[in-house]
Amino acid sequence: MAPSTKFSEWWATDTRKGTPVVVTMENPNYSVVEIDCPDAAFRPVDKDRGKNAKQFTWVLLLKAHQAVGCLAWLGNALWALFGTVKKRLIFGQGVTMESEKSGKGRVLYRVILGVLVTALAFLAFEVVAHFKGWLYFQNHNMNIPQSLEIQGWLHTLYVAWLGFRADYIAPLIQSLSTFCVVLFMIQSADRLILCLGCFWIKYKKIKPQIEGDPFKSDDLEGSVGDYPMVLVQIPMCNEREVYEQSISAVCQLDWPKERLLIQVLDDSDDESIQWLIKGEVFKWSQKGVNIIYRHRLVRTGYKAGNLKSAMNCDYVKAYEFVAIFDADFQPNPDFLKHTIPHFKDNPELGLVQARWAFVNKDENLLTRLQNINLCFHFEVEQQVNGVFLNFFGFNGTAGVWRIKTLEESGGWLERTTVEDMDIAVRAHLNGWKFIFLNDVKVLCEVPESYEAYKKQQHRWHSGPMQLFRLCLPAIITSKVKAKLVRDPK
Repeated sequence: MAPSTKFSEWWATDTRKGTPVVVTMENPNYSVVEIDCPDAAFRPVDKDRGKNAKQFTWVLLLKAHQAVGCLAWLGNALWALFGTVKKRLIFGQGVTMESEKSGKGRVLYRVILGVLVTALAFLAFEVVAHFKGWLYFQNHNMNIPQSLEIQGWLHTLYVAWLGFRADYIAPLIQSLSTFCVVLFMIQSADRLILCLGCFWIKYKKIKPQIEGDPFKSDDLEGSVGDYPMVLVQIPMCNEREVYEQSISAVCQLDWPKERLLIQVLDDSDDESIQWLIKGEVFKWSQKGVNIIYRHRLVRTGYKAGNLKSAMNCDYVKAYEFVAIFDADFQPNPDFLKHTIPHFKDNPELGLVQARWAFVNKDENLLTRLQNINLCFHFEVEQQVNGVFLNFFGFNGTAGVWRIKTLEESGGWLERTTVEDMDIAVRAHLNGWKFIFLNDVKVLCEVPESYEAYKKQQHRWHSGPMQLFRLCLPAIITSKVKAKLVRDPK
């Protein structure tokens, strides 16, 4: 039967106004595939708004372009994933752990890489089976009929894979799904309890109180003895943009100068930045501020190594408390007067943590979302845990430690990237208590770019998993008792 020419006439016809274009086909011997599409978008609704073949072709081209873009994005994502695995897991770049030093970490991560490659291979196998029409929908036992026609060794392998998947992989996935549902319910219950605890704190107006007047008079020279010796540390590394404002804020703390020492712990590897920080320290030293500049020649351990090195100085023994501020934090002048008094007559207290306040929270959408997330962390999590459990994770900055707490808990360790959480866990297991002050705020900045935010979140999320693996045996076997610090007199 000769092919019809209606399709070519319809293709050459333009329903819009203007001169119609007629296309003459030299070889009309082609087969027409009828497309039965129920969508009304491909059918003419009226005479003025008809859909012709050209419009249909452009729609198909647009869909094809979107599909190609999706595949390109997927390929880039997989390539980035393999690159990350290769850099950080196989070659040990990024976060270092003790298991990697012994060689166990690299073996583990090679196994993870093998699992990822195997999963991608099976995914490609499923795609090939789909396009070849090998997908069978049998009962839940996946019993393949005996009369099934085998179409080659690849088809035979796929049939065997279907049986293995139904017998072994499907039950495992169901168990994992149930486990994830249980974890989600536990997390939801935890969030609900935290919110109820926060409402209870607001309703009862519960917050740490300072009993009496810790300082007799700020103007009398004889009252200086009522102020304990306080060490303030500012760890930084290549902080060209914020070093000046942080040093300036700390040097203006309202505390007797002879009872205060400021350590600027500079780990910068850029000599120009080192000279800028030295100049800023010298400027405040000329104004009578007791401030010193420290730079390590061997920069090991990152922030934990920096703090550990500073605490090993001989003059630190004369100080009772240490306040820590990161380079982008700006405490108010009355910060020490709102935090140090909580230690008085409270020998079990090891840490006083203040809340963060963000100066750039309205900069863009990313900073607004971070502000909401961190506000929940401070307003709900740390406040509730501090009131009911006397424990929460140290935030790494804007906090005051009793130096004796750090010494008895083992000091700063370089085994993880979350040295703040590490020392907090060890101090709690050693019997010390913490206080969170929701009313005392310290100004700081949140990352404004996605790259900076990604680095921060990687450090915050990978470190706790390492710490959990390292501290789990100690947490299970420990018996937390109240820390009784008696006066030797």
